[in-house]
Amino acid sequence: MQSPRLPLPVTAPRYIEWHFPRHARSPSRARALFREQAASWELPQDVTDTAELLLSELMTNAYRHAKAPAGREIRARCELTGVRLRITVTDANNTLPTPTAACPDDESGRGLELVAALADDWGTQGRECGIGKEVWFEVALTVGTI
Repeated sequence: MQSPRLPLPVTAPRYIEWHFPRHARSPSRARALFREQAASWELPQDVTDTAELLLSELMTNAYRHAKAPAGREIRARCELTGVRLRITVTDANNTLPTPTAACPDDESGRGLELVAALADDWGTQGRECGIGKEVWFEVALTVGTI
């Protein structure tokens, strides 16, 4: 006798995590994967746009500034928690980032200022395993979604 089939889930998972090499193409790959996931979760376009921009900033920071041994990855995790979308970027460097004041002529250096301005909450912390750090942000979902 065959065992009964379990029904397939009707909703997408509430979290997803991707692993990327520390490479210049990883931020754009993270954006593309996030857009696909946001569409499957049917996130509002304004939430998707903001989260994609901030994910790109954190991924770019991890690629450019997180000097770590060869072979170490950058990880991005997206999670729906209640009425918020939380995105965490993890790298193997222990130095916690801090926002800096960029001059008007500077072509970079505004990423964390942008995160602080557009996210509903954000922060940094060392990883529990003792290697590396996590930088995260949250964006509130509008009423009636998810």
